[in-house]
Amino acid sequence: MPESKRFLLRLSPDLFEALRRWADDDMRSINAQMEFLLTEQARQAGRLRGKPRPRPAPPDAPSGPPDEQSDDEQPRQRAGVSG
Repeated sequence: MPESKRFLLRLSPDLFEALRRWADDDMRSINAQMEFLLTEQARQAGRLRGKPRPRPAPPDAPSGPPDEQSDDEQPRQRAGVSG
């Protein structure tokens, strides 16, 4: 495994505390948590070498589930059966 790069990072005390709590919740060190978060964001942005950038949805694609049920999801009534 290649040697890790080291650098100084300045954070606000509030952000550092939020990261510390988050790291504790995920059972990671603060350093590992920051590396995880940065890696995920770089992957999603397509910035990691060898990682494809996810394709955005076309502008005319529906953004959520349809408002109406499809014909297959509609409740069916049986002819001649009273309930």
